[in-house]
Amino acid sequence: MSKTRTRFAPSPTGYLHVGGIRTALFAFLLARQNKGQFILRLEDTDQKREVKGADQHIIDSLHALWIEYDEGPDSGGPHAPYRQSERLEIYKKWAQKLIQSGRAYADPYTPQEVQAFREQAQKDKKPFLYRNHRPKNPPAWDGSQPLRFKSEPKPYQWNDAVMGELSTGPEVIDDFILVKSDGFPTYNFAHIVDDADMQVSHVIRGQEFLASVPNYLNLYEALDITPPVLATMPHILGTDGNKKLSKRDGAKDVLDYIREGYLPEALISFIATLGWNDGTTQEVFTLEELIKKFSLERVGRSGAHFDERRLQWVNGHFIRTIDSGALYTLCQEFWPKEATDYDDEYKKSVLELIKERMKFLAELPELSRFFFVDLPVDETLISSHKQLKKMDSDELKTLLNAAKAELAESDFSATDLTNRLNGLLTITHTKPAVLFSLIRIATTQAAASPGLAETLHVLGKERSLDRIDTQLEAL
Repeated sequence: MSKTRTRFAPSPTGYLHVGGIRTALFAFLLARQNKGQFILRLEDTDQKREVKGADQHIIDSLHALWIEYDEGPDSGGPHAPYRQSERLEIYKKWAQKLIQSGRAYADPYTPQEVQAFREQAQKDKKPFLYRNHRPKNPPAWDGSQPLRFKSEPKPYQWNDAVMGELSTGPEVIDDFILVKSDGFPTYNFAHIVDDADMQVSHVIRGQEFLASVPNYLNLYEALDITPPVLATMPHILGTDGNKKLSKRDGAKDVLDYIREGYLPEALISFIATLGWNDGTTQEVFTLEELIKKFSLERVGRSGAHFDERRLQWVNGHFIRTIDSGALYTLCQEFWPKEATDYDDEYKKSVLELIKERMKFLAELPELSRFFFVDLPVDETLISSHKQLKKMDSDELKTLLNAAKAELAESDFSATDLTNRLNGLLTITHTKPAVLFSLIRIATTQAAASPGLAETLHVLGKERSLDRIDTQLEAL
């Protein structure tokens, strides 16, 4: 197959987190790099586990992260439909092909009988294999019983584009269910039919499917299908590094990251580098760079650690590279309510100042509130400060009064403020960690702020001096 066609085929059983998005992203990058097509297919054959609205959530998540598909359930395409629940007649035709060739049979056993076989194997300390109980004269399949694949156990060797050369013995191959008694196919059957029908050239999926590949290879042969390129993604591990990151362990909905002000380009760059690198020391990539540089050969075979602090660092990097006007537009819904009465120019000057410290846009209220409202004096800011807590009230007041007198003479340009603040260090014989921290606390009532001279410049002379007076009264 010369044309590159990749797919992302999630089950609509909940929200997407970084593991699913990474699979989609890698398939998307491979397709774009080779000028092929990327397909979204919804594998919704497990009706009991399906979550209402999850299909739309998957679509919204991909769009939010710029992972645009060429064919899908909402956009159509030459191989529609792209929901497995709408493809049941297609699976029946392929099932009949297996029945006619003697490679599928109706399962006559009740669930209780199958469980008894399983328990007996346990007692005998043998692995349970359904093929050991294959019925000699199965009934004709009428759709009311499960349809099982009649396997031909044999050893397999195959090349995985990520994991390399792999092999297994015949003992792992068994008679698995193709179509359930409710008429819906299993994943093991449906995805092979769909990939063949949709001419998928590369199948990229998680490590949890690796053990099933020998059964898939057996079915490919029975259906006379040439297997696509198989690429197995290693797990993304939680922060402790001991087990796979999962929803159960706090893996977040990717749309939650968007809602918190993580940028699509940052999420794409971060997720792409969970297990992949280009062989250089480059840590941050644009989408265009990823399309150019991505390769399955550079995906590692061991698990990648999810580190939210690194995600914040990457997001901060992209925040600082965005044009000021574009960033201001993105921040509109994140301003604190106290900013409502301030004009655009003032808010733009605040944003320009604090963006160096911003890790995600939802931090905007915390980082900027003191620019819009006089916060109450927080005594703990001094009592918990490493140097200031050693000074008594009179010493603190002496320093603040000296600062007030000097700042009162300033024109409050950033340059003049910088010169006067540096001069104050000489006049008061103190260090920046003491004097500047005290002035910052008095004028912002915040544990941290941008550069002091720049902060005072944006706050303005009157407000800055008033706040110093308020702190003096509190002392």
